[in-house]
Order: sequence, then structure tokens, then C-alpha cells
Amino acid sequence: MPFNPIVIVTRGEKPTWYQDTAPFARASLRKAIWQLSTTLAAYFLLFALMVFTVRQDYPYVVTLALAVCGAALFVRIFIFFHDCTHGAFLPSPRWNRNVGYLCGLMTFTPFHDWRRSHAGHHMSAGNLDRRGIGDITLMTVAEYQAASPLRRLAYRLYRHPLVTFVIGPTYYFLVRNRYPSKIAKKPDVYSVVIIDLALLVIATLAELTISLRTYLLVQGPILVFAASVGIWLFYIQHQFQGVYWARQASWDPWRVALEGASYYQLPRWLHWATGNIGFHHIHHARPGIPNYRLRECHEGVPVLKSVRPLTLRESLGTVSFKLWDEDLQRLVGFRHQVADGQHAK
Repeated sequence: MPFNPIVIVTRGEKPTWYQDTAPFARASLRKAIWQLSTTLAAYFLLFALMVFTVRQDYPYVVTLALAVCGAALFVRIFIFFHDCTHGAFLPSPRWNRNVGYLCGLMTFTPFHDWRRSHAGHHMSAGNLDRRGIGDITLMTVAEYQAASPLRRLAYRLYRHPLVTFVIGPTYYFLVRNRYPSKIAKKPDVYSVVIIDLALLVIATLAELTISLRTYLLVQGPILVFAASVGIWLFYIQHQFQGVYWARQASWDPWRVALEGASYYQLPRWLHWATGNIGFHHIHHARPGIPNYRLRECHEGVPVLKSVRPLTLRESLGTVSFKLWDEDLQRLVGFRHQVADGQHAK
């Protein structure tokens, strides 16, 4: 059976609102080309300007300021890549793959390998019995209390904001993406090798032209800033107060879409930079909807529009959530008072 990157696990009858999203799951060649051409042009121009600032010995803070803008475009390119892995960005499967490889190269991510692990995330999101595939590790209160001191320490370090949003994201894009995932098949392994070799060629060409040092001083901060933003977005998409998690026996994929994925209410310019991924509840409802039609779908389907938004201010408070309390059915911090009167320490 061929691998389907858009599959969604269904249980029971599909709700009416799901059928209402179907008209929006159509790719537009015109919109895709416009998004891709304007974003890539802006990114390459900004990259060249950053190279100029380094080679002309401008204060490095100028380069870093430009890197913030570059990171925004990097995130947007990654969303195009993400859409391609779902076969949603362009009408043609072949061109979704080709553009996906291009955007994957620019964002240091192998197309086929990431596509498989991300499909696993869609098929297991919100399922406590299927954690560990393309997600941020989350322990339950009971699991944390039963863990050894060493495992608790490791988990606390993993969930520390410095690790989760700074060190971890950079490691993920620079190191973790350089080798296949544990569920990788042969095409996925090939995609990792192809991207790794292509990155090696880019580094070699940089050394022969602008110098490897200049390349690293430009590409480095763009990647670090963008990686942190990207992981932050992924984090708050599934770790917010009111989020849905359940055991396999009662897991409902339709509740995952409406309650297990956030509607991140952002200013228009941030929705643009992040490729409308803030409408994440819609993306989990129907992954085949391209980024440029998510807002349209949100406005056109009343059930989706009625989902309570997560504001930018509210999202900052999610950093304190570390564990899932199965009794209270909500996220809690490490110092949460559990039912037996003991703290999760």
C-alpha cells in the first residue's frame, strides 16, 4: 500500500463540519507560485544583504537584526515545505515533492523522512498511548511520580525553556535532521542522504566564494532564530490549557482537531510570516488544505470559527505546563498538588 501523507485516522461517522471543509482542500498553482517566488526572492535578497554586512565589517548587531527578518522568511519557507509533505501546496504530486525538496534543503530538513514522522504525529496527536512520534515529549503526573530520580532530572532539563526553545530547536535542525528517524523506510533514508550531501556542497561552494566563516555568520543566526520560533509554534499548537488528550480506548480524532490543536490568534503580519499555521485546528481537521486557504476555511465553516482562540498573551503562560494530569484532564506544572496530597517533585 503506498504511503499517504494526508491520511487521517477516523473513528465513527465523519461530522458534518468536516464535509464542509472539503472545498478548501484544493491547491492553487497561481497562489503557490506567487507565495514561493516572492518569499524566496525576499529571502535571497536579505541573505545577500547580510553577506554584504559581514564582508564590509559592519557591526555584527546589524547582521543579527537582519537575521530576525531572515528567520521570519525561513519559517514561512518551512510552512511551504510542510504543505508539500501533505501534498497540499501544489496541484501536482511530483511538484509537491520537487518543491518540498527545495524548501527542505533551505530549511535543513529531509523531505521524505520528515513527511513520514509528521504523518505519524497527525495519526497520534492527543493519544496518550501513542506518544513519541513527531511530538514534544509529555509525561503524565503518574508517570513522572513513578519515574526514577535520574529520569525526572532528565525530563526537567528537557522541559526547561532554555532547552525546549533554544538549545533543542538548534540541535533538531542542525543535528537531528542529519540522520533518519527510527521509523524511516528506504526512501526516507535516501532523502536524508540527499539533503546532507546537498548541504555539504553548499558549504563547499560557500568556502570557495564568500568563505565558510561568512556563510556561518549569516546562515547561523537565521537558523537559530527560526528554529526557536518554529518549535515554539509547534509547542503551543498542542500544549495549552483546555487541550484534549485521551487514552486509545476513548481517543477521538475529531475532538483532536477541535480541542487538541490550537487556534493561535496572531496579528495579520505574524500569520503571514508563519504561513497561517496558527489555524492549526483546521490543519488537523483536514491536512490537505494549503496554508493560503486556512483563513478562508476558518471564515467559511462556523464550527471551526467558534473554536476559542489562544491569544499571544495567553500563550506565554503555557511555558509553565509540564505534565498531563489524567484525573483533572488538564496540563499542570511540576509543583501541581495532586489528588493524594503529594507534590510532583
